[in-house]
Amino acid sequence: MDGQASEDPCTPALGSLLPSGVRPGLIWGYDFTADGAVEVDRCDGAPPGALRWLHLGLSDNGTRHWIDQAPLPPAIRELLLSRDTYQSALIDSGVVGCVLQDFEQAFDKEDTGQIGALRIALTPDLIVTTRPRPLRSLDIARQRVARGLHLSSPAAVLDLVVGASAESISRISRTLSANMEQAEDALLGNRHPPSSRDLIEIRRRLAQIHRLLGGMWDVFKRLEEDEELPEALRPTVEKLSQRLQSLDGDIIGVIAQLRLLREELDIREAQRTNQNLYILSIMTALMLPATFVTGLFGMNTGGMPLQTGLAGTFLATLLAAGAALATYLLLRYLGFMRR
Repeated sequence: MDGQASEDPCTPALGSLLPSGVRPGLIWGYDFTADGAVEVDRCDGAPPGALRWLHLGLSDNGTRHWIDQAPLPPAIRELLLSRDTYQSALIDSGVVGCVLQDFEQAFDKEDTGQIGALRIALTPDLIVTTRPRPLRSLDIARQRVARGLHLSSPAAVLDLVVGASAESISRISRTLSANMEQAEDALLGNRHPPSSRDLIEIRRRLAQIHRLLGGMWDVFKRLEEDEELPEALRPTVEKLSQRLQSLDGDIIGVIAQLRLLREELDIREAQRTNQNLYILSIMTALMLPATFVTGLFGMNTGGMPLQTGLAGTFLATLLAAGAALATYLLLRYLGFMRR
């Protein structure tokens, strides 16, 4: 891909055609030379190396003006400036553009649980990435470049960015899996078993990651099947597609394990509910004859037995207790008290 750009003297490098006089919201940028990565001070300056990576913030109006004048195909410029967060990809005139999702981060928190959109355009000598809010994968990528990682091609940049996102997602999924396993051990060991409410957050994050990975895998699968994909990018796209599919498979396995845990939890809760209803039914059956006796003697009618004499209340109490005892023995004989 780089070789084709340098072999055609009639085709100037895109990096040499960058718009001047417009100051975009440059978050950071690097020129990759033979001596290593050099930070970019001005986007319109001549790149000293064969590859330039510019990371721009979409919240700056200068970024939009700069992209409007950048030497990129119109469809790619529109993709970089779009507010749509749906994961997608397109190839126009040999330039690859993608919208990928990643987890946002804050200054004091690496994982905010919110998903943001990363837009990336890949040309033979220029990579442009834009985002409205900070993203975890780009922070990891910048740290690695600052520590001396050398990138010699757009394929290496794509591998770095998507690989960093996959690693971040993998760490989150391992944490969720560990939390779920602890809940499972507590349930099976009868040590403060979790409730369904405790598993809702784990289920929400797993579903969030599954949707993110599924959409990202679809993007790379479509790129892999696109005949216009530059050959220099094809091995990297195929590798990332397989990696994302494998990672999504791991997430699906954790979701299935969580589903089994929730089913076990629901079964135990149903058993407790049935047990409580059984006890309540037995108590109701035992008290029903006694209630009948007390209701009978509570009627204000003439000729009521035991109405005269000092032992009437005592005898009525014995009759009610005897009726309850007889009911208990009958239920026991019929097998209702053996559970």
